[in-house]
Formats: sequence, structure tokens, C-alpha cells
Amino acid sequence: MFMQGSANQFVCDLVAYEPGKPVEETARELGLCPEEIVKLASNENPLGPSPKAKEAMRAALEDAQLYPDGGGWKLRNAIAERHGLGMEQVVLGNGSNEVIELLCHSFLNRQTSLIAAEHAFVVYKLMATLFGAKYVEVPDPEFVHDLNAMADAINSDTRLVFIANPNNPTGTLVGQSEIDRFMERLPDHVVAVFDEAYHEFLSDPPDTVKYVKEGRNVCILRTFSKAHGLAALRIGYGLASGPVADLLNRARQPFNANAVAQAGALAAMKDDGHVARTVVNNDEGLAFLEKAFEQRGLRYVPSVANFVLLEVGDGDAVFQKMLEQGVIVRAMRGYKLPGWVRISVGTRAQNERCLEVLDGVLRG
Repeated sequence: MFMQGSANQFVCDLVAYEPGKPVEETARELGLCPEEIVKLASNENPLGPSPKAKEAMRAALEDAQLYPDGGGWKLRNAIAERHGLGMEQVVLGNGSNEVIELLCHSFLNRQTSLIAAEHAFVVYKLMATLFGAKYVEVPDPEFVHDLNAMADAINSDTRLVFIANPNNPTGTLVGQSEIDRFMERLPDHVVAVFDEAYHEFLSDPPDTVKYVKEGRNVCILRTFSKAHGLAALRIGYGLASGPVADLLNRARQPFNANAVAQAGALAAMKDDGHVARTVVNNDEGLAFLEKAFEQRGLRYVPSVANFVLLEVGDGDAVFQKMLEQGVIVRAMRGYKLPGWVRISVGTRAQNERCLEVLDGVLRG
């Protein structure tokens, strides 16, 4: 009680982020071998990291006694070159989640607000609450961001507008024309944040980097956790106009991107073939799962990411029953979708096993 009374109330009010259930924890609870468990809960890459990234990470361990390059010179230069930007426009993060936190450090306080879609990544709300800012949710009809309504919601207190594209957990996308119209309406006191964690899975992605090149108040979030398969390393980045990037670099902790992560990410960037194989596996897996859902008459949200949002009636119950059979999916109550689960795309064998268990649970 003493600590509750001494702590910031907005921290006491937080509901901690709950990640997908880990394989090792599930194995312990169920008495299974980890190899018997299929995890399709956290949108991870079922093919794993690039072999080139693994080799680079092993080599980096030889110098584990040394602090990493705090400026991330090699990796930031490679990222900047890939996008036609200057190194000063690249901000490294301990996952792109840290860049979200850096944005909130830089722009939010109790007198400001953050705007996001109703069914968007829950970390946006968590961060707004942590900084005592107002969180404004805008309805997303058919689970697609309504950028016109989001622009309408901007007022003098607004500092950040988060647009997850593709969106997690819905897998939906807003196109170039909608983004361009939104940017035409963006006032100078607001930063538009395009969270593009699933960018590599898109065949024809919208161009948001052009706004960085124009010096607009934007920040684009990218990650090595998804298509590159480096989720365990926690390495991501932001692309931002010079003034925005400068603020984020002022707010970040020294050595926030460790040396093994930097080495792995740099090597992963150079292995376009591995990303291409990942995308092919994902395209085939999405088609397989969505066709299977259609055949069963199940409602789902067509996805362009590496997961599918599926309506099952009672998401918590389906999650638990599938978990008991060694298949981990993600219940969506935390996203105000208690009747839904989110299923990540795995290998063909993992997808088939998931469907087999899902069929049994739904029949039961």
C-alpha cells in the first residue's frame, strides 16, 4: 500500500503488456518437449534468421567484453543507404518498441495526447498512459485505419498520431492515396508515426520515406524481428527527419543496441534471398490458412502481414484448448476482440497442425 501511494498513479493504473506464451513455459506446464509445440502467437519468422546473420552474431561474441558502438555507425549507414537517407536520419532502438518509447519521451506529457486506431498495437496505449498523456482511439471500420477520421481528431493538444501499416492485429493496409491526403492535413505541431513492422511482406508498399526526405514531421518504424527473424535480439530502427531524429537520439539510453544485435542486423540486411524465401513461405501460408477458413465458413480479416485475425466465438477458450494440445495462438481480449484469435503464419507443417487442432477445438 505504501508503494502504491508513493508511485505515479498513471503507472499504478497500467495493465502490463502480455506477450505470446513462450514455448519453454508451455512445455513445462504441459510436460511436453519444446520441439512438440507449435507457436503461432507472436508473428515470428518460422524460417529463423539468415545463416549469414547467425555467422555474424557468433563472430561478434568474440568481443563481448567490449561495449558496442553506441552510435551504431555501420548499421545506421547501411540503413540510411538502403533508404536514400543520411545517417543522421536513422535512430536505432532495442526493438522498434523502444523507438515508440523515445517518441513518447520526446513529445508526450500530461497536457498532450496521442491518437491511434481503435484496434491498433496495444503498446501505443500503454506508452501514452505511462507518460500521463491522453489516449484518443479512432474507430476503424472493417478493421482498417480511417485516416480521414484520425485527421479530424487532431487538435491543439495532439503530438503523435500512430498509423500501423500493415496494422497489428488486423493485418490491414491503408494505401498511398489515403496517406497522402492525411499528410496534406497534418499540422506542424504533430508527428505522424508510421509503424511498418511488416513492411517487407508487402508486394507494393506505400512510400512514406518520401516524407522523411521532404523534412516533414514523421517517423517510420521498422524492425528486424519479423521478416529478418531476429526477434530475440531486440533490434529495430526509426527513419525520421533531422529535427525529430535528433530529439530521439537525445532521449535514448547509451548503448541501447547491443553489438551482437548490430552485427546480426547488418548481415541480415545483406541477405535479400533469405527475406525473399520468408515472403514466399508467408504468401503460401496466408493463402493456405485463408482458404481453409473460407471452406469452414469462418470469418477472418484478409491480411497482408504474416498473421490472420480469426473469429472463433470465445477467443480465450479456444486459445486455452489449443494450448493444451501444444499449439499456441494469441487470444485478442486485450485488443477488445474477445471473440477472436490471431494466428501467425508458420511453415506448412505448422499451419497444418494448427488447423487440425483448431478443427478439433471448434467441433468440441
